[in-house]
Amino acid sequence: MAVSYNKLWKMLIDKDINKTELTRLAGITTNAMAKLGRNEDVRVKTLEKLCTSLDCKLDDIMEFVPENKTKKGK
Repeated sequence: MAVSYNKLWKMLIDKDINKTELTRLAGITTNAMAKLGRNEDVRVKTLEKLCTSLDCKLDDIMEFVPENKTKKGK
């Protein structure tokens, strides 16, 4: 299983927040934001900070997708 943060990016568009603003708002590092952008694993604490600052649940910003689906999308 792979992780997709597409829901997070859609939420940012809906809320009119850019990545730099979210980094500052959530108090996460630019490195963590870069990992999110590459759909890589991040610490649970990072996900907690994102959910707290965006007032949402974990499944509102991420989802697990089958490996073969992510490979076809690349």
